[in-house]
Amino acid sequence: MNIIVTGASRGIGYELVKQFSSDSNNTIIAIARNVQKLDQLKQECAASNNPAKVIAIPCDLSHEQEVQALRNKVASHIQNVDILINNAGAIVNKPFETITGNDLEYVYKVNVFSVVWLVQAVAPLMKSKQNAHVVTISSMGGFQGSAKFAGLSAYSSSKAAVACLTECLAEEYKESNIAFNCLAIGATQTEMLEEAFPGYKAPLTADKMAAYIADFALKAHQYMNGKIIPVSLSTP
Repeated sequence: MNIIVTGASRGIGYELVKQFSSDSNNTIIAIARNVQKLDQLKQECAASNNPAKVIAIPCDLSHEQEVQALRNKVASHIQNVDILINNAGAIVNKPFETITGNDLEYVYKVNVFSVVWLVQAVAPLMKSKQNAHVVTISSMGGFQGSAKFAGLSAYSSSKAAVACLTECLAEEYKESNIAFNCLAIGATQTEMLEEAFPGYKAPLTADKMAAYIADFALKAHQYMNGKIIPVSLSTP
């Protein structure tokens, strides 16, 4: 399968690429800003499975032109895309009254706008596939009715936005053989969790959550479309 993973330089995205690369039949496009971490990721994947096909494409997802350019960059390596996992995320942790327009713009560009831009860029490469799947990683912080936490209004509201966007895209593309689903994940031990809740120890490691997401991405579109699934052992 041809799989795109964003936010691949750390945390869940890093582990997702490693897990997908264990199958030599997969070609994984790993997208992130950090070139050094992408190089490290490729080396780790090759060390675990020498035939692993991991293609690193550096990109700052907060810049629309860079995301739009991804279509041609991806198409230069693979002819079509089976799975897109929108995993990249940005967070601002500060009291609501101190949040600036720049804070909001940054969080929304990475967490929401980049999903729009990337789907627009990649969808033409997915329509030729039967049962292509777009999985967007949201958060329990953006799940309606879940506990909310002070300081995370920008982050949580952006994650609520991509949940609704998933439902909209499922309807938009229902005749195009592309399924859209969203996972609202709970506390997972990552650098982002440490930014949101310093010192908190999550019940799940990044590799365990990545294993669940990878399996979901490979199989869930056979059973569901336009669904927002909470995946959480704890609050936060």
